[in-house]
Amino acid sequence: MAVSPALLTREVLPFALRLLALLLATLIVDAGLHLIDAVWVGRYLGIPGVLLIAASFGHSLRKRGVIHGGDPVFLLRLHEWLAWAGSLLVLVHAGIHFNALLAWLAVGAMLVNIASGLTGKYLLRRAMTRLKQARTELKAEGLSEPEIKARLHRDSLTVDIVKQWRKVHLPISLAFGVLALAHIIAILVLWGWK
Repeated sequence: MAVSPALLTREVLPFALRLLALLLATLIVDAGLHLIDAVWVGRYLGIPGVLLIAASFGHSLRKRGVIHGGDPVFLLRLHEWLAWAGSLLVLVHAGIHFNALLAWLAVGAMLVNIASGLTGKYLLRRAMTRLKQARTELKAEGLSEPEIKARLHRDSLTVDIVKQWRKVHLPISLAFGVLALAHIIAILVLWGWK
């Protein structure tokens, strides 16, 4: 079965490019810090990285009615960019200098969280676009609204199931949050405060 060029360029390529851009940006920033002999800066980038990731949750809070202001579309875009920038800083902070299992687990959970967020974004958009196209085609064939609903019932159920991807994304986010918090607490406890 061949992959449609439109599917490849609209869905798969943007997903892959966003992940690749994050990894390349991480390598570039890390290499830049090594070039200017400022590797020590990376040690502290975890703090603003985590703060950016925490700030990205405005979208989730708006969706759940915890906050009432703000445009949901703007907050979603802000969530995506703040989480991306925060993840970049955390990855530079982690670098290739992992020296503890907790750090590995936190970064691993963050990467899985990024992948699940991007997967959900592109998969949901694809499913909704497909349903909308099918509805338009059936209208053009002259079917009535009840007939269209009957024909697209399974597709509608599929879109509803795809919308549930957040039920997977949120626990992954929680796991990352718990591991990151455990890492922060361990650093605070074990830091040489003298």
